[in-house]
Amino acid sequence: VFGETDHIRDLAKKGTVVMVPTHFSNLDSILIGWAIQFLGLPPFIYGAGLNLFNIKILAYFMNSLGAYKVDRRKKNPIYLETLKTYSRSAIKRGCHSLFFPGGTRSRSGQIESNLRTGLLSTAIEAQREIYQTATKDGEIRKVFIVPVAINYHFTLEAPSLIRDHLKATGRERYYVEADEFSTSYKLGTFMFKFFAKGSDISVNIGRGMDILGNYVDDEGKSFDKNGNPIHVRDYFLRDKQITVDSQREKEYVRVLGKRIIEEYHKYNRVFASHLVAYTAFKMLERKNPKLDLYSVLRLPDEDLVLDYEKFKEHFKKLRSRLEKIHKKGLVDMADHMKEKATDAIEHGLQNVGLYHDQRPLIKKKDKIIVQDTNTLYYYHNRMNGYGLEKYI
Repeated sequence: VFGETDHIRDLAKKGTVVMVPTHFSNLDSILIGWAIQFLGLPPFIYGAGLNLFNIKILAYFMNSLGAYKVDRRKKNPIYLETLKTYSRSAIKRGCHSLFFPGGTRSRSGQIESNLRTGLLSTAIEAQREIYQTATKDGEIRKVFIVPVAINYHFTLEAPSLIRDHLKATGRERYYVEADEFSTSYKLGTFMFKFFAKGSDISVNIGRGMDILGNYVDDEGKSFDKNGNPIHVRDYFLRDKQITVDSQREKEYVRVLGKRIIEEYHKYNRVFASHLVAYTAFKMLERKNPKLDLYSVLRLPDEDLVLDYEKFKEHFKKLRSRLEKIHKKGLVDMADHMKEKATDAIEHGLQNVGLYHDQRPLIKKKDKIIVQDTNTLYYYHNRMNGYGLEKYI
């Protein structure tokens, strides 16, 4: 667990924390529940997808965490309004809350670039209602938004998630295969292997923000990008009165969503497994400049062999670029990324797709061999958004 850990403890005492993590795996909710307890934070209420309760072993954990069910298939206005009202009321009453603003697991493996605004808007509405009903300053409890970036060396469901993504984007250009990890037995077997053997996971806690995406200090006071103090109450005023303005609050949700995405990229903790996948996939694309994505994914085995020395050269160049971005505070990097290039590459190759039936990437003598282009593409996508494609 990394990041602003002491800061979030302070904020939990000063106001109501709304934690908004990235979402890549069904294990995320369990992992975040453990992190909350590890940090000594008060209990959080969860908005969890109904699908998590369909697998017995996950249902056990989700019920123990006190999650409430969210059925994303339902578009009935009454259901959606009830869900929002529940979230808004809970936040207003001081219940620390957690939901995944991406709405569902990232099918592509990329950090979320579009957020669902429904539950996110409830934090803004709750803050406005707190100001409306407070009779004196001592009763005002601020709402704090805390982004959290989760990173795994590999994602349990990566093969099926990337198939969903490619099916949706490629349609007839992509061939669909069977799904996996759909039963408690399969998931239980994976979890046993996972916790018996182990592989790095990071939970990176971001700095707290107010409902407009302005940073707050340990006392919960808001400041703009120039360090000037801000009074959040002023955002809801019209003619010196707090008013309800749905159009204005929609814009606030848009601004907050944009800020959360920026923080995801900033607190994304880069693992060597993601950078080796990015390097290899970009090398395949550069070798086949006339092919579209779906043609690259269907390359024959003889075209999926890369020279190790060239691979290492590109890896070092990309890592050097990441280090510069890291120094600007725009991305985080795991400690093993600072090792010698050969050691960092070996670490990445050992961990990328660790428990998949077929590893996406392996090394044989002086060659890097791509065994599964789909999952390689999935892990490659985690590095999108940093402009690295210009350096390979």
